[in-house]
Amino acid sequence: MTDKQRRIQALIHSIVTYLQAHRAATRGVDLTLDKLAAMDLSDERLIDLPPQGTRHDEVLKNAIAGIVAPELQEIARCLKAAKDDLIWREDNAQFYPPGAELGEGYTKCNLHTLLIGPDACGHHHPDFNLGIFMLGPRTLYRDHNHDAPELYLNLSEKSGWRFGTRDWQDYPAGSLIWNAAGDPHATRVYDQPFISVFVWLENVNSPCNVIHFDDWAEIEQDLAKQSN
Repeated sequence: MTDKQRRIQALIHSIVTYLQAHRAATRGVDLTLDKLAAMDLSDERLIDLPPQGTRHDEVLKNAIAGIVAPELQEIARCLKAAKDDLIWREDNAQFYPPGAELGEGYTKCNLHTLLIGPDACGHHHPDFNLGIFMLGPRTLYRDHNHDAPELYLNLSEKSGWRFGTRDWQDYPAGSLIWNAAGDPHATRVYDQPFISVFVWLENVNSPCNVIHFDDWAEIEQDLAKQSN
């Protein structure tokens, strides 16, 4: 096993360890851990692919530096160590159909890497995703849904969420959010970048669907007025 593979494996292990410690937090954690338990995540099965950097490297560095919650320090340490070993990708019509109303913020700065999944840099799995997801500051990730059941582990200090209504709620670092298949959800990013662990349990090739809300322009204008 190469040093690169060792760092990626350590990052995966740090995430799984956190989920195991919060098994009762939400139904999605149990479902995720059951899926992971059925996989062969041994060192011998690690993929060895060349890393891929990103034009958003400075934002990514800031996002990782903003992971300061004590209970997330092992994940933060492993992510910082493995950052340059990973394959970072932007959503270029990979998750949404062409012409979807994604908004300027999302299209300007979104980023993900898969640690487990079909195109992962850690372990291959045909119908399961576990990775890291990032959005730039002051972004509205507009309301959407998908057939893939989804779990978020929020690493950022604060992010706003709503689930099929007009009401928003802020969630702290370390919080776990479960979106069952088809559940609408949206994310609001404040002055600091948003970074999280995300899991898609199945149906990973199904497209996301934008769900129109008439307050997007107002929210995006309010976010744009914010400054550090």
